[in-house]
Amino acid sequence: MTRTYPAYIGGRDVYGDNPRYVHTISARALLDDTFAALRLKRDLDEGRPGVSVPDGEVIAGACLVAGEDLAQQALEAAAAAAPAWRRVPLEERMRIGRRIIERLAEHGETLVELLVAEGQPRDMSEGMVFGVPHTTWSAQTLDWCAEQMAVTRGDDQREMLLRRVPDGVVCLNPPQNAATVNTLNGLTAMLAGNTLVVRAPRGVGLSCMYLLREIVAPVLEEAGAPPGTLNALCAPPLLDSWVASPLVNDIIYFGGSTKGIQFERDCVAAGKKPILELAGNDCCVVWHDADLDAAVDSLAQFFMNSGQICNVPNQVVLHPAIADEVIEKLVSVLKEIRPGYPEERGVVLTPVLGADWFYGCLGEALAKGAKLVHGGRRLETDGSVSDTGFFIEPTLVRIDGLTGARDLSVVRDETFFPLLPVIVPESGSTDEELFDQVLAFVEDNAYGLRNSLWSRSQATITRFLDSITNGGNLKINDSHGNFLPFLPNQGGTGLTGGVFGEASHPMLRTTHLQAVSIGRL
Repeated sequence: MTRTYPAYIGGRDVYGDNPRYVHTISARALLDDTFAALRLKRDLDEGRPGVSVPDGEVIAGACLVAGEDLAQQALEAAAAAAPAWRRVPLEERMRIGRRIIERLAEHGETLVELLVAEGQPRDMSEGMVFGVPHTTWSAQTLDWCAEQMAVTRGDDQREMLLRRVPDGVVCLNPPQNAATVNTLNGLTAMLAGNTLVVRAPRGVGLSCMYLLREIVAPVLEEAGAPPGTLNALCAPPLLDSWVASPLVNDIIYFGGSTKGIQFERDCVAAGKKPILELAGNDCCVVWHDADLDAAVDSLAQFFMNSGQICNVPNQVVLHPAIADEVIEKLVSVLKEIRPGYPEERGVVLTPVLGADWFYGCLGEALAKGAKLVHGGRRLETDGSVSDTGFFIEPTLVRIDGLTGARDLSVVRDETFFPLLPVIVPESGSTDEELFDQVLAFVEDNAYGLRNSLWSRSQATITRFLDSITNGGNLKINDSHGNFLPFLPNQGGTGLTGGVFGEASHPMLRTTHLQAVSIGRL
């Protein structure tokens, strides 16, 4: 069945004048016959008459492309609903949140199928959809956030309340590479009493609109939430209008660091709260006493989605004593990673559109002394080598020495392709001196999403925790990229989160502290 979604504004479907749609062509069709699939998409998007649609599940669905008028209606609906929604007791909002998770489980399989149609590998899609109730929306997470919403103290003269109150209208701009899972995370802002406007990216709007329209909206309607508590539309970028609007309080922004840091300045100048989820350029340190097999499993996470996600180890520092062994083990794992259709089990790689960027970074690294250990070739869907394949073979380069390593763009900057740099520090120092150098290297990273360490030594772990301040997440002898209950899975410092960056639970980040004292009568 082809699904079609208009905008959802003020508790109802809205089509606007002269509606036009953006169509989702299945990833399999795009991989099988790219030009024919893109031509079909163009003809459908432009509304050309007499378009012949081939048999099979080629078209997954379509979303209305909202214009400026509908975008303004969404803001007005959210602003109108805000006073009534924030007066709904926290306990009732949390009950609604639990029902959303129940409905997500009921509709999870369909959501997975839509994610796969958009090109997300099945294993990852299932992990995201069915993992959410145990991580971002787990009872541990939401109950802890709820506990932070109000703390009461008192004395003989007064009752004192330190509470968090909702900021108001929150606009959510999820990223193209992981729109649906990040929308789920951002939706927790609604539980704090904020009303939301969500802009689904046009390229992957279908799964996002399904989540909002078929899973979240019915729960809100059944619970009697004010119309306008949630508003969703698939639209071109709306950031400029959100920054300019007096109706907007917070904007949750995903994107690159250069534009994101400027966006932060624009928000502050306009009196908005920017909540930034920018680039990640994570570092993983594997020390000589590490569980090497477990560490290698964690390092291999970098190649999920061909390295085109943020919460993976983008650079690795290996103790010289175990470097060769770790590299050998990692190469063995990489040889088993293959491309394929997203619906196939075990597929990790996804198409890479930035092949020129990949080869530019690889060429620079090799020209400056890095050694190609594995990979570097383009692949077709069946794994065969090709000069024009959409996939890139998992690629590993070795860089000897910390000195000058950050001069290489593959180490200095976030990349979005399957090229992992492994840095082996200069030997000759004592382990204590060497670890100090490694700590300085990790701390000097301009980004700060996640950092991780593998070591069996409690003293080494303690020094790592005492020394590393950048990063919203630190992982010790644990999967670098996994999401956990209670701990925020987003947020960071430096170029990852901007000047206000920190580990981020949206439910708390979209509120502000208010102090209340009530004299006893």
